[in-house]
Amino acid sequence: MTRFTTTLFKRTALAAVLAAAAAGASAAEFKIDPTHSFVTFEISHMGFSVLQGRFNKVEGDFSYDQAKPADSKIAVTVDVASVDTNYGERDKHLRDKYLDTSAYPQASFKSTKFTENGDKGTLDGELTLHGVTKPVSVALQFIGAGDDPWGGYRRGYVGTATIKRSDFGMTQNLGPQADSVALKFVIEGVRQ
Repeated sequence: MTRFTTTLFKRTALAAVLAAAAAGASAAEFKIDPTHSFVTFEISHMGFSVLQGRFNKVEGDFSYDQAKPADSKIAVTVDVASVDTNYGERDKHLRDKYLDTSAYPQASFKSTKFTENGDKGTLDGELTLHGVTKPVSVALQFIGAGDDPWGGYRRGYVGTATIKRSDFGMTQNLGPQADSVALKFVIEGVRQ
């Protein structure tokens, strides 16, 4: 083998290794951990106080590509009947009268765009709630990522958004301030 052939062979081998590494650096896929993920809400109670609650059952997947953050995406499904305000009678009232969980058992969010700026970002997507789908923008905060004690790798975020109940067909009169609902999405995923 000549020096030229040896050099060419080494360069070709190095290019193949780099190409394989680049292909392996594609988006990481995560399954949402339902035991460490939930959605909370806060709404005015007729202008007299504030009602806080959460939806306990959340599932879905997301991907994150460190080299191309804009290619990252998420799809989340929420069991609306898992509403929990720490008072069973009120939860039943919310399920039956306001959320109508027999007709609309799930809410979902599917991203359409992700913009990252350091450990913050904006997640645009479609929220389906009470049978209505509307565009929603979620302010995102990266919490952390790393190995867990069970041999897995996790990544977590908190997202916040404010929606109007009336945009989703929930027009019951609860006072003028009660149309606005603050949402918080606490999402922890395990890499697959």
